[in-house]
Amino acid sequence: MTEVWGVLLIALGGLLAGGTVPMWRVNRVLAGGLAVCALLAVAAGALRLGYLGG
Repeated sequence: MTEVWGVLLIALGGLLAGGTVPMWRVNRVLAGGLAVCALLAVAAGALRLGYLGG
């Protein structure tokens, strides 16, 4: 079950990153927040899968 959560978190990070690109033209502050959330989701997914930190 741990692997499923890791993959879902990485997928969420991809969705957030995809929303960041068009949002950059509209509101840069909100786009920055989305980028930070995307990075956190990908990092959490990678940690959950054991790619970072052993």
